[in-house]
Amino acid sequence: MAEQLRDLSDDRALLGRTSTAERVSDILRSRIAEGYFPPGTRLSEDSIGGALGVSRNTLREAFRLLTHERLLVHELNRGVFVRVLTVEDVEDIYRTRRLVECAVVRGLGEPPYGLDGLAGAVEEGRQAAREGDWKGVGTANIHFHRELVALAASERTDELMRSVFAELRLAFHVVDEPQRLHEPYIARNIMILEALQAGDRGKAERLLAGYLDDSLQRVVEVYRRRVGEDG
Repeated sequence: MAEQLRDLSDDRALLGRTSTAERVSDILRSRIAEGYFPPGTRLSEDSIGGALGVSRNTLREAFRLLTHERLLVHELNRGVFVRVLTVEDVEDIYRTRRLVECAVVRGLGEPPYGLDGLAGAVEEGRQAAREGDWKGVGTANIHFHRELVALAASERTDELMRSVFAELRLAFHVVDEPQRLHEPYIARNIMILEALQAGDRGKAERLLAGYLDDSLQRVVEVYRRRVGEDG
C-alpha cells in the first residue's frame, strides 16, 4: 500500500488549483483500473486524502461517485473497499458490451470510417506483445474497444462504457492470467479492423459478437475458479 500511495501522490498535479470530487474520482478510477488498488483492497480516507492533498469531504464524495459506478463498495463499520465482482457481474458486463459494441458497429452507416484510433490500439497491442508485456496487451485491448465505441460519436455511450470497461478491469485483475487471457485477441482485433477498413460492417459485427462470446467463456471459466479458491 505504501508504494501505491507514493505513486498516488504524483497525481496531485492532475488536480490543479480547483480540486473537485470528479477529478479525484477520475484519478482513483484510473488507479483502480491499472491494478494499483486490487479488488478487495480497503481504501483509507486518511492515507489517500493525504497523498492527494484533498479534504475528507471531497474524498468521500469521490468514493460515493465510484460506488455509484460499482467500482467501490461501502461496508458498514468496515469502510470502503474496491469491489470484488461476482460471476453474475462478469456475465452482465459482457451482456452490456455485446449490446452496445455490436450496435455501434451495426449503426456505422456508409464507409469510410475514421479508424485511426482503432489502428493505433492494434499497434499498441502488437508492440506490447513483442515486449512480452501481457498486461500492456490487456490495456491496449481495452483501448481498442474504447476506440470502437467512440466510432458512435456519442458522449453518453462513451461515458457508459468507460464505467463498464473499468469494471471489466476488476475482473481481469482477479483472473491474473494476462497472456492466456489477451494473446488470442490480438489477431482478432486485427480481423475486426480489416473488416471495417474494407467497409464490411456486417462482417465486423459477426467477428465482434463471436469475439465477445469467446472472451466471456474464457474469463468466466478462470474467474469462477479463482473466486472459488479465494473463498
